[in-house]
Amino acid sequence: MGKYTVRVATGDLFLAGSPNQVQLWLVGEHGEADLGKHLRPVWGKCRLVLQVDLSAGPGNPRRGLFPLLPLGAGPQDYLPARGHWWGSWKDGLILPIAGKRQPDLPRDERFLEDKDLDFSVSLAKALKDMAIKGTLDFINCVKRLEDFKKIFPRGKTALAERVHDSWKNDAFFGYQFLNGANPMLLRRSSRLPARLVLPPGMEDLKTQLEKELQAGWISEVDFSLLDGVKPNVIIFKQQYVAAPLVMLKLQPDGRLLPMVIQLQPPRYGCPPPLLFLPSDPPMAWLLAKTWVRSSDFQLHQLQSHLLRGHLIAEVIAVATMRSLPSLHPIYKLLIPHFRYTMAINTLARSCLVSEGGIFDLVVSTGSGGHVDILQRATGCLTYRSLCPPDDLADRGLLGVKSSLYGQDAIRLWGIISRYVEGMVGLFYKSDQAMKDDLELQAWCREMTETGLQMAQDRGFPISLESRAQLCHFVTMCIFTCTGQHASNHLGQLDWYSWIPNGPCTMRKPPPISKDVTEKDIVDSLPNLHQAHMQKTVTDFLGRRQPVMVALGQHEEKYFSGPEPQAVLRQFREELAAMDKEIDVRNAVLDLPYEYLRPSMVENSVTI
Repeated sequence: MGKYTVRVATGDLFLAGSPNQVQLWLVGEHGEADLGKHLRPVWGKCRLVLQVDLSAGPGNPRRGLFPLLPLGAGPQDYLPARGHWWGSWKDGLILPIAGKRQPDLPRDERFLEDKDLDFSVSLAKALKDMAIKGTLDFINCVKRLEDFKKIFPRGKTALAERVHDSWKNDAFFGYQFLNGANPMLLRRSSRLPARLVLPPGMEDLKTQLEKELQAGWISEVDFSLLDGVKPNVIIFKQQYVAAPLVMLKLQPDGRLLPMVIQLQPPRYGCPPPLLFLPSDPPMAWLLAKTWVRSSDFQLHQLQSHLLRGHLIAEVIAVATMRSLPSLHPIYKLLIPHFRYTMAINTLARSCLVSEGGIFDLVVSTGSGGHVDILQRATGCLTYRSLCPPDDLADRGLLGVKSSLYGQDAIRLWGIISRYVEGMVGLFYKSDQAMKDDLELQAWCREMTETGLQMAQDRGFPISLESRAQLCHFVTMCIFTCTGQHASNHLGQLDWYSWIPNGPCTMRKPPPISKDVTEKDIVDSLPNLHQAHMQKTVTDFLGRRQPVMVALGQHEEKYFSGPEPQAVLRQFREELAAMDKEIDVRNAVLDLPYEYLRPSMVENSVTI
């Protein structure tokens, strides 16, 4: 005779538990037995439900974990009961979860008590600080660049201090496109951009550019996505937006140096736009670079961070919750990477990029321009751009030794990929078995056609034809929710604490001459009130999270059995090895890079 012991448990968080009794059935190969209703799950306890003796074959006892389902529900029947409905925010954007506030979300998607308390208290403190100090901002003013030190945070990071000291340096300017807050825009040039119109008298520059181009040393950062975006008006004062082009040379020693900056594209019937060079008067060259930094701030926050990090992760999460039952292996593989994502995105839409939100109050692309940018960025978002091996290859940056982001992204992608392949191999023994999984195919189609709004013309799949394709797709999902977001989130406090290095707005139009003074730069940068708001929001969102689960370190055990646990253990060991190797590498670097260090990469998008 064999003995079956059944225990029921819930989590130990506040208000965890259930008022419902648990109905049990024991289902075997030749029949099933109704074991009746039994004790309710109790908060923080594992309660013995019953012990029953049935005939069973010999062998070692094994432990299995089973989720509790609503009474009478089959795997697909209970999916709508989760309450994950598609919503809408703005036309031309990918879809969010339905709901305008946290209470509108399914209960399991809201912040739990510890996260909610930390978020609320920290936000209240930040707002209080801004209200108290902000009253003085309208009295005080910035007269010199060093006056921005008035709001430079006392608890600044070592790298933020380095930014303050080195932001004017050309090599430091170029480094940020490789390893800064936004490493997603740089690409190697295959030809000189059509918009780069060289006026008479610059033949030597053209010859130099063509020579370096042939040698493969020329790269570019093109902000044309900002061209024509309507700038904000803040407290009745016009703000300004530019769409620069930067041409850079990758030196043999790995430094990336700017060669020429064009602040606006050429216009038909107008003289060629002014080109700024490193040999220009220092203040003119610095103002041109500052304009580039402000433009980079806009695309970083909207295209790289919000869209490619937050909003794509939300689509993955909602499609998964709608299409895959909790018993499905891909659901179990992905669910740890959705924690708090819908909650934080709902808060972003209601406070950060909403009408009257932070972007409208302080950012040059607020009051509608930011939505225009998101729509444009959505239209050119490709599947390949979300997969670092493809993205870096397309941008010509594979193998660039000074691209620490690129090296770490490829390494982390490989670790995640092997983890996914290990899990998928346990549950799908052939490509045909995977193709025949209707729930999986529905999930893929739901994500691409509905959540991403018919994105198949940009390379996103609507069906999965092989286990290799499934593994690549799931790896993209996990990397997006973890490494992709971390690489664009963690650098904010470092790179934007010193306001001139990443100004949220510009108060004067782009220069039309090279007769520039320090006062011209100061008058173009955010005023003290705007700078204080930028600093407050950066501090709040960029701080290290006290309630943080690192990549792969979730405590929930969604898979039972020794085989999945072995795959997870191998995943964690590889992450730990990468962490140690980055630590050793960073110890000898002038500028350490740690935004993709596994112990700092959060397991989901939570802030």
